[in-house]
Amino acid sequence: MSAPDPIRVRVAAGAFASICEEMGAALVRSAHSANIKERRDCSAAVFDPRGEMVMQAELIPVHLGSMPASVQAVIDRDHRPGVSWFLNDPYSGGTHLPDITVVTPAFDEDGLLLGFAATRAHHADVGGSVPGSMPADSTDLSEEGVVISPRVLDAEAITEVTAKMRQPAQRRADLRAQLAANRLGTTRMSELAGGRGSSGLLDSMAEVIDYAELRTRALIALMPDGVHLATDLLEARGGDLELRLAVTVEGESIEFDFTGSSDQDPGNLNCPLAVTQSACYFAVRVLTDPDIPASAGAYRPVSVTAPEGTLLNAGPPAAV
Repeated sequence: MSAPDPIRVRVAAGAFASICEEMGAALVRSAHSANIKERRDCSAAVFDPRGEMVMQAELIPVHLGSMPASVQAVIDRDHRPGVSWFLNDPYSGGTHLPDITVVTPAFDEDGLLLGFAATRAHHADVGGSVPGSMPADSTDLSEEGVVISPRVLDAEAITEVTAKMRQPAQRRADLRAQLAANRLGTTRMSELAGGRGSSGLLDSMAEVIDYAELRTRALIALMPDGVHLATDLLEARGGDLELRLAVTVEGESIEFDFTGSSDQDPGNLNCPLAVTQSACYFAVRVLTDPDIPASAGAYRPVSVTAPEGTLLNAGPPAAV
């Protein structure tokens, strides 16, 4: 891989970061619930047409590696201007049910797909057995709230899903705030395409992603090769659950292998694979350089193995 021009890349990275930060600010200022407006449990990101993350506003670390899974969940759908998608299903790219992700495609004036703007926000309630949608005694995902598989986000869908939630007026307002933030993001992407040309914008996206990969690989290469082992215990109602991890550093890459960890919990201490990946990505980000663009390239040197059906790669309908 040839190194892109660093000045051109930093200018482009700054432009994409500005879009994400503006989206995040619009979401926080427009939302009605304290969860988003005050606690700022939300994220905003820009993706290329293949669904690779170009840049993300770093509001919540766990969203860093898990939002791309939500975009991939809708990448093959029929995308048209003005049509957004939303989901919260942990087994289709989500994290836990209160985190609702909205994905909106961006197009240039000729109808060419430029990429996607996405926001994720932790809604104060999405139904379920208790207010807040995080029951301590849940054993099935359905007990934790409304499960939204990827679907078009329109007025009918908003009315349907919020009717099953507490404070539906606030839920509708927060979803509309996410839509507004996404539309702002797609507008800014279209404006960049107008200034750089659509091909120039797409080239800039690819260069930012490649630059992040080069920077990350260079810093991993400075770490000594070797295998590092760790174990820990998680307290559960039925007894302790074991977490086992082997981290292998080899050359310019890192592998996280959770083989040997406990099977998924009959309670709610389970983790979708996207969240496990996100935790690993964030660890690498802390160990390398947080100044590296928060893009898909920074995570290309990282692989994560967690066997299906275990605590860190649970399957439906396990509670999370």
